[in-house]
Amino acid sequence: MFPSFDKNDRNGGGGSGGQQGSWEQRLLKNVGKPKGGLKPEYQELKFTLHRKLVDKINLEALASIDNQRVRAEVRQAVIQLIDAEPTLLSSLEKAQISDEVLDEVFGLGPLEPLLSDNTISDILVNTHKQVYVERRGLLELTNVSFRDEQHLLRIIDKIVSQVGRRIDESTPMVDARLADGSRVNAIIAPLAVDGPLLSIRRFSQDKLMPPDLVDKKALTQGMMELLEAAVKARMNIIIAGGTGSGKTTLLNALSVFINGKERIVTIEDAAELQLKQPHVARLETRPPNMEGHGAVRQRELLVNSLRMRPDRIVVGEVRGEEALDMLQAMNTGHDGSLTTVHANSPRDAVSRLEVMVSLANASMQMVSIRQQIASAVHILVQASRLSDGTRRVMSITEVTGMEGDIVTLQDLFVFEKRGLDPDGKVVGRFAATGIRPKFYEKLLSAGIRLRSDLFEEVVEV
Repeated sequence: MFPSFDKNDRNGGGGSGGQQGSWEQRLLKNVGKPKGGLKPEYQELKFTLHRKLVDKINLEALASIDNQRVRAEVRQAVIQLIDAEPTLLSSLEKAQISDEVLDEVFGLGPLEPLLSDNTISDILVNTHKQVYVERRGLLELTNVSFRDEQHLLRIIDKIVSQVGRRIDESTPMVDARLADGSRVNAIIAPLAVDGPLLSIRRFSQDKLMPPDLVDKKALTQGMMELLEAAVKARMNIIIAGGTGSGKTTLLNALSVFINGKERIVTIEDAAELQLKQPHVARLETRPPNMEGHGAVRQRELLVNSLRMRPDRIVVGEVRGEEALDMLQAMNTGHDGSLTTVHANSPRDAVSRLEVMVSLANASMQMVSIRQQIASAVHILVQASRLSDGTRRVMSITEVTGMEGDIVTLQDLFVFEKRGLDPDGKVVGRFAATGIRPKFYEKLLSAGIRLRSDLFEEVVEV
């Protein structure tokens, strides 16, 4: 019935051989639980369909055929197998079970509908029984689950094997990246006590631009004008915030203001930034291989980037010893550098930088570290995710220098939280502190003049 796929057709690839066996094993092992709409009794039907599909189709021939044609042919085969079963299924149920078989063969099984939902930013699998997602900054439980622990392990193995990694008892924790750039973290026994855990941070293809952030009230137009001027005047900016607070999103948005004639080198653990400039050199760290060798860390890439003649260096996130090299680069002619750091406030961001620099050079005196920070960093932008899931810029803070042995800071803009409305939405206002920054003279020397009322702006949200 399917001449190009029939196992008995010797011209289509033959019926025996090691390669075909591996295809069959791959198909047979990817058996999962329905996405929520089908009844439990259809589980056995799915097993039956998988096995009959293996018997009917020459899977070795699939490798040389266009993916869309393969899916269409396999879908047709599955539907015909369903029609041949002595069960009464509605057309909707037939379509759903055929979709699930295709998801198991070609995708990530029960996770496929979640990965295709653009409103989801995080997928959190808490053992095979429970899957949470994050939408618009809030977590919600889904009706998605896996058939059993082995099924979840097979999906995890499928993810990590696609990027040349492995996960087993000797290597029970893995960071990887999906084809679309989404970040994946998996951890299994013996580290995961109750069963395998899987976390997927979605990679958005549609990056938010500065006007989008203003429209979403993440910050005001005046705050964005100040940050735009700072980027164009080659100020060094660090964006601080917690996990999921929108640091990378804001970093990507601010990169729009970098002059297209400049050479930009980006350094990331997982390549997420999508800079639009024509002259961008992108670098990404490399994890160790199966023998534990060959890892390339951010610090090594940062040191190497200084030999690449960068005008600006953009580091996705500073989290270790590379902080010292980053500060030194900012202090030695690479003005206009951008990066992010995990911290709950601007003062915490300074403290974290101090700790990270100490990791790189334990003999360096604290006052010297603080002098490096005070001279290298011009602006700290604090981002937070609030209780209603919204992401806001909580403050824009200038690093003004040193007083004694303390790095001095002054807020230029702050978000003042007033409470919650009846719907649970955070109510507050963005307010300028009325302080004109000390770096304003540097803006003027770069030919940038801000409107006079910018530092008096108050916006209710």
